[in-house]
Amino acid sequence: MSLIKRTTFYNRFFLLLVLTTFAISCGEKKKSDSETTQITTETEEASNFGGLALYTLRDAMAQDPKGTLQTVAEDGYAYVEAAGYEDGMFYGMTPEAFKSFLDSINITPMSTHQGSVSLENANQMIADVKAAGFKYFVVPVPPMGMFTFDAESQTLGMEGTPKELADILTTLGKKCKEQGLTLLYHNHDFEYKENAEGIIPIDYLLENTDPEFVNFQMDLYWVTKAGADPVAYFEKYPGRFKLWHVKDMDDQGRFAPVGEGSIDLARILANKEKSGMEYYFVEQDQTFNHEPLEAIKISHKALGELGFE
Repeated sequence: MSLIKRTTFYNRFFLLLVLTTFAISCGEKKKSDSETTQITTETEEASNFGGLALYTLRDAMAQDPKGTLQTVAEDGYAYVEAAGYEDGMFYGMTPEAFKSFLDSINITPMSTHQGSVSLENANQMIADVKAAGFKYFVVPVPPMGMFTFDAESQTLGMEGTPKELADILTTLGKKCKEQGLTLLYHNHDFEYKENAEGIIPIDYLLENTDPEFVNFQMDLYWVTKAGADPVAYFEKYPGRFKLWHVKDMDDQGRFAPVGEGSIDLARILANKEKSGMEYYFVEQDQTFNHEPLEAIKISHKALGELGFE
């Protein structure tokens, strides 16, 4: 082989060797980057915990539901409770589209507040709730015109009797059970206070509804606001409080982020097995000193410090 041919051969050989080495290196780097991304994503998903009641972010959800939900996921929440059902849609999305979007950002639709439920619209509403992937159908106040609110005194209340409410909840609970959903009733403070007839509505509901069809979501703030003890209710009615709303109370008696108030949430959490709690949600009806998106970050950090999982 001539010197020129030999030189050309070796040049081509070394060029091929360099290109092959570079390709292998790039392939290994790409694979490594892909594996790193996958591990990071899995770690982030695994680190997400706890739920958020979207009522806290109602203004942001009205303006940009998808962007707001993405932020909720980035802030570390694993599941949500809706409070935005209207005309068969959740936050302007069909039930199926809402579920699909939550799936895409690794958030679970767990429960939904259905304040406009009635005996007439219940079947369709239950079908929509199921199609959106929710497990719990929550009645947030006495339905069908029974709920009252005095704007001047800021007092919440109820027209009608606890028996009427119990009968409505039982009817709705049976409908939910038929479709594989769990019906819960959510409290405020008035249910934990004696009414004009000397009846404590929540006690009546607990004692006159069948846990096969009706159970409860305890709002820890409102129970405390009423002067009642959540743990005492867990002990008296074990297993009936399947979901919690977790929020704190500041020194003025107002809503506060978790960990920035006076409610002994650690003591309450220590009794979660007794209560029957399966899931919990941060909720803050009004945020006062914080923007709502800031408040949910503060609360989520405190949840971890308190031992919520």
